[in-house]
Amino acid sequence: MTDRSLLKRTIVKEEIQSAHLKESRALRIYLPPGYDPKLSYRAVYCQDGEEFFNFGRIATWANQLILEEGIEPFIIVGVEVNTKVRTEEYAPFGNRFDHYLSCFAEEIVPYIEGKYPVRPEPSQRVLAGDSLGGSVSLHLALSYPKLFQQIISLSGAYYEQTQHHTALETDLSWLNIFMIVGLQEDSYTTDTGVYNFVELNRNTRDLLEERGATVHYEEKDGRHIWGFWQQELPAALKYFLQ
Repeated sequence: MTDRSLLKRTIVKEEIQSAHLKESRALRIYLPPGYDPKLSYRAVYCQDGEEFFNFGRIATWANQLILEEGIEPFIIVGVEVNTKVRTEEYAPFGNRFDHYLSCFAEEIVPYIEGKYPVRPEPSQRVLAGDSLGGSVSLHLALSYPKLFQQIISLSGAYYEQTQHHTALETDLSWLNIFMIVGLQEDSYTTDTGVYNFVELNRNTRDLLEERGATVHYEEKDGRHIWGFWQQELPAALKYFLQ
């Protein structure tokens, strides 16, 4: 298999009007090699959609997994975000947070499932996110457990509010989450403060496991950057799709 074949991919750009956010929201949809609308596919929904495609190289990884490793073809939905209001949408203390959750679950997912042949069962959907994208994915699953039960979390920003919300749950035996964090993320500066992401992820892992969730957890040398997450994406995708 040549690198050229891995770079050939079909990505469709869509835009929906959100009543919850009162604005449009751009989507990027990766269609796998040999895409056939008569078939059905699993779907991976990514927060920070543009970055997953541009910096995470998720479409190239998907091609490699499908063409070289025999993974069943799947569709990727990248949900784009305006970085100026990203914290407001992704953080549980943000003023657009509830509206974003509603938009994602009640508008974006039905739109995709109405237009593309993706399987509607929760076992056939995967949420993926980095940093705050990881934590908002967890909140989506906790708020809509009948929709989302599988999460890829790359250095999730599990702040106090998210841990408190998780601690209120009593039974998370339905949840399966792939968590990875870099050991050099122990003092990372964000727009809301300096955080020890290693500690945040360890604490959240413990909360999830205590409530029965299936947790695949890893710590590796790495920083809070796409250069680290990009290399971990194939293993994360294979964890759910293999």
